Amino acid sequence: MSAQLELKQELNRRSILKLGAGLTGLAMVTPVQADKDQPAKKGKLTKFQIACMTLPYAQFPFDRALTGIQSAGYRYVAWYTTHRDAAGKQVNVLAENDPPEKAKELGKRCRNLGLEPVLVFSGIYPEAPKAMEVFKSRILQAAAAGIPEVLTFGHTKGGNRKLWVQRFKELGPIARDQNVRIVVKQHGGETGTGAACAEIIREVADDGIKVNYDAGNVMDYLRVDPIADIEKCADEIHSFCIKDHRTFLKDEDCGPGLGEIDHYKLLHPVAFTGRVIPLCCENVFAPLVARPTKPEGIDTLARRAREFLEIVIQGLQA
Repeated sequence: MSAQLELKQELNRRSILKLGAGLTGLAMVTPVQADKDQPAKKGKLTKFQIACMTLPYAQFPFDRALTGIQSAGYRYVAWYTTHRDAAGKQVNVLAENDPPEKAKELGKRCRNLGLEPVLVFSGIYPEAPKAMEVFKSRILQAAAAGIPEVLTFGHTKGGNRKLWVQRFKELGPIARDQNVRIVVKQHGGETGTGAACAEIIREVADDGIKVNYDAGNVMDYLRVDPIADIEKCADEIHSFCIKDHRTFLKDEDCGPGLGEIDHYKLLHPVAFTGRVIPLCCENVFAPLVARPTKPEGIDTLARRAREFLEIVIQGLQA
């Protein structure tokens, strides 16, 4: 046999051995190893309730806020604390000491327009001297109106964590007994991030006390990246106050999709929780331009905010 033929046969033999070794290696890959590169399975879809707060309409009567929100295509509404009446006087929508019957009537007024109320402001800081009295009243008002959440937040200069935990541990069972939940959002100071709020809620350890997430406040007050922050508290989030924020060309809050916060990244950590999560638009206004002086202009901006959030949710959950 020639030296050239022997060399060719040896090369063929080595190629076959290498191929066999490669096939053996593939055969030894376990299912666990193969699954490592697969996308994580998604959970049950979150039911997002896109709501508009009456806050953007605070310079107009409460009833005009409701009809504007309804005309902008919303099915859900969140109540702000005060509005100007027809005479231009600032009046309480629901005072802290109003009877639950008044809240029930306001809820009926919303539902007659096809709007389901999902959140009401507490109007008081958790560390305030009258906080326990006011929270108990708000819980009864919310229950009478069929509103699932009472919103609170801390003082921008800081809070009293020990007192918060003590009071929330007492309020949690009271809220649950009425099918109501207290939600705590970020508002600067020691509770200015979702991570900080979640630490308190985990220490309280009661389903009657949860986190509301306000990405605009996180970015505005503390210059913290809300996308990184929300990952640290997503398991405790049960609602959102929706507002965007931008620093260019002007430092200001604005409506969702008009600022620098990526709402796809913001909502992704809670898009498959199986929970019902209201998204309450607190700010619908356009940056850099004057706010509308007539309620019809707010109607238009409120509609745009709703449509933007609908597009984001459809994309995330497609």
